[in-house]
Amino acid sequence: MARRKRKPMSEGKKNIIGMLLEEYDIKSAKDIEDALKDLLGGTIQEMLESEMDDHLGYQEYERSDNPNSRNGKKTKKIRGNFGETEIEVPQDRDGSFEPKVVKKRQKDISGIEQKIIALYAKGMTTRQISETIEDIYGFEVSDGMVSDITDRLLPQIEDWQKRPLDEVYPIVFIDAVHFSVRDNGQIRKLAAYVILAVSITGHKEVLSIHIGENESAKYWLGVLNELKNRGVKDILVICADGLTGMKEAVSAAFPQTELQRCIVHQVRNTLKYVGEKNKKEFSNDLKTIYHAPSEDAALEALDRVTEKWEDDYPNAMKNWDVISPIFKFSSDVRKVIYNTNAIESLNSGYRRLNKQRSVFPSDKALLTALYLATHEIAKKWTMPLRNWGKVLGELEIMYPDRLS
Repeated sequence: MARRKRKPMSEGKKNIIGMLLEEYDIKSAKDIEDALKDLLGGTIQEMLESEMDDHLGYQEYERSDNPNSRNGKKTKKIRGNFGETEIEVPQDRDGSFEPKVVKKRQKDISGIEQKIIALYAKGMTTRQISETIEDIYGFEVSDGMVSDITDRLLPQIEDWQKRPLDEVYPIVFIDAVHFSVRDNGQIRKLAAYVILAVSITGHKEVLSIHIGENESAKYWLGVLNELKNRGVKDILVICADGLTGMKEAVSAAFPQTELQRCIVHQVRNTLKYVGEKNKKEFSNDLKTIYHAPSEDAALEALDRVTEKWEDDYPNAMKNWDVISPIFKFSSDVRKVIYNTNAIESLNSGYRRLNKQRSVFPSDKALLTALYLATHEIAKKWTMPLRNWGKVLGELEIMYPDRLS
């Protein structure tokens, strides 16, 4: 590829650079940064003075009938991409001056809050964020400041958790990821329950995230009733692991909904009992069960797999007799229900949070990190699921009048 020619520098730019070299005695890249930092402060200062002139309607030292006038200056430190800069903000006598270039109470001009939030979304601790900001921008950001910035997201998270939902969702997954959280000096393991739905258009959407300790029918009924209060009237299939009380809660909240044992969890729970050298072969054998064309064929495959492996792994094949609802669907619908992509894309993002920080300072901090990570992951969910038209057509026949 031909190399792109750089545009010739204008005479004006050459003159500016020449004056910079002479004025600041520039000898290194660091000298350039220092010069630009100084120029930034000076430029902002001049813009503030111009704004004050415009606000009062006359320039400094001019005579005017305006009863309002300049009333000194107030020193202010601002943070930018080149570190901290000190400016003097002009004041007026009646206090009506509202600067635009650097607003009142604004101390950062580099969009640092968004950068802090982005780092938090990647699972970095407040201490790691503070150190990173100091390394990059040359000024200190306290742990408290990072916490204050992320805490401002809490009303936004609350609004997100309360937002209206669709009336009908064909498929909903309920998944749990475990995190360590500090509480009154003690570290506890908490489960983050993520409710992931597939909409009528075939798009994935996280409906809510709940931080919980004790599973029970009462707990899950509260979670499902919250979905109802946000507008959900029907769910065709809920896929979940063997969560305590889930069956009773689904029967009470959505009596027409089918509860399907999540194949993703079933495979994962089975393989944790299997030695590394046999996992690939064992996985292929498991597929003969949930890929079977009918429930009878699946039960035959279950007997074969159990007989083959029960001597080596006696605990592996528990609960494979409770996956029956899936066998009434075609392979296209089954793939949506047991395909790991939707859940695993979320879990991989959440696992990165666990790698970055072994313990979260509070359940509030955990919820904030999960919320931000979820939104980062969901940015990639722009297309409907593969073959969704065929899947939807089958579901409409299987569940007449419930998807309209």
